[in-house]
Amino acid sequence: MNPILFTIAGISIRWYSVLLLIAIILGFILIEYEGKKYEYPKDFLFNLVFWVVIIGFISARLYYVLFNYKMYINDPISIFKIWEGGLAIHGGLIGGFLTLLFYCKRYNANVLKVTDMATIPLLLGQAIGRWGNFFNSEAHGSATSLLELQNYHIPKFIIEGMHINGIYYHPTFFYESIWCLLGVFLLLVVRHYRYLKVGELTCIYLMWYSFGRFFIEALRTDSLMFSGFKVAQIVSITLFIIGLIMLLFIKRKSKFESLYHNTGGSNIKY
Repeated sequence: MNPILFTIAGISIRWYSVLLLIAIILGFILIEYEGKKYEYPKDFLFNLVFWVVIIGFISARLYYVLFNYKMYINDPISIFKIWEGGLAIHGGLIGGFLTLLFYCKRYNANVLKVTDMATIPLLLGQAIGRWGNFFNSEAHGSATSLLELQNYHIPKFIIEGMHINGIYYHPTFFYESIWCLLGVFLLLVVRHYRYLKVGELTCIYLMWYSFGRFFIEALRTDSLMFSGFKVAQIVSITLFIIGLIMLLFIKRKSKFESLYHNTGGSNIKY
């Protein structure tokens, strides 16, 4: 696949960058729409998204570079070439959450309420961003056959895009994108539940994404490794357990306690 969308005045605009920008814009629109229903100031949400995105990108890159440091020892300038790929979503999640945590504490906002509002925009953004891997011909799975891919009813243009140097590969980016989209629909349905509690959407996000990522990662051939184990699988197990424990704790509360639809941003000191 050609990673370049178009070129203007000698400057190449890559699919990867454009898709990430689209994901960010849609994410902000969605979180602003949800936040407006609960009286969260627009400036609060805009600045929150701004800093989460900035720190999230930096941490996603640092996370990737940390586990691939041998690639950059002799060419440290390449560390800054994020348009060529090399962003680890788990690194972005960690950095983004810590930024969100600090920001919400700074302005007296309910952390779990804000993470709940961010789950759908985040999953949608992940689904869109994965297509950047497609155009960069990266984040694919192990070698397979044309017949096997056709049996999975994968669109023809994706199969052709995964035909690299005469070998067909599993389009794991596509599997993850579909998994994330299914998660978006699941969260949309759950969000309409009358007795939904603050934090439950966050728990479902952690468990849903981690469950799918664990098995999809098993097919990847470019995984970040630590002591012979795939880092993404270790993190996925950890996040799934955290989500499950949080969910069990939240479920112990009264049916009418900490309801998502009744908790707004009126206490924010912005």
